Amino acid sequence: MTLGNYLEDFTVGAVYQHPLGRTISEADNTWFTLLTMNTNQNHFNAHFAADAPYGRLIVNSGLSVAIVLGLSVSDMSQHAIMNLGWEQIRLTAPVFVGDTLYAESIVLATRPSASRPYAGIVTCRTRGLNQDGDEVMSWERSVMVYRRDAPHDKSHFPVAKTGPLTA
Repeated sequence: MTLGNYLEDFTVGAVYQHPLGRTISEADNTWFTLLTMNTNQNHFNAHFAADAPYGRLIVNSGLSVAIVLGLSVSDMSQHAIMNLGWEQIRLTAPVFVGDTLYAESIVLATRPSASRPYAGIVTCRTRGLNQDGDEVMSWERSVMVYRRDAPHDKSHFPVAKTGPLTA
């Protein structure tokens, strides 16, 4: 069994409801915010955030975008060579500590690569939903993925020096 899709597996109009969800903890939000040098206290100071319009910690948008992108990988870019770009990134509702994010994508276009015969380009629209079904973000993304017969992502698992695994 192979995880993910190759260029030939994508069909324009196909919708993928990505299989995993991810609940964002306060530690996730605080670590990501401070690791990325974001000093906006609405992300890590509950006392400060209590006086802000939402009255509670809001998840760093960089983290929420990264999580939704990550949730889409198993279907959209498991066999990617590289991301080519994101367009029309929209943050349409706030994400709070304790929210669970889900992602779904629709394939907008596919084409062979002009410069790499072993690959092609898939363009999709992805949106993130919270546990209540509210859309919290969306974007269009183009990614270069391998064709099924590309040799680059095959046979990378090491051969055990002690021989094959047996019962």
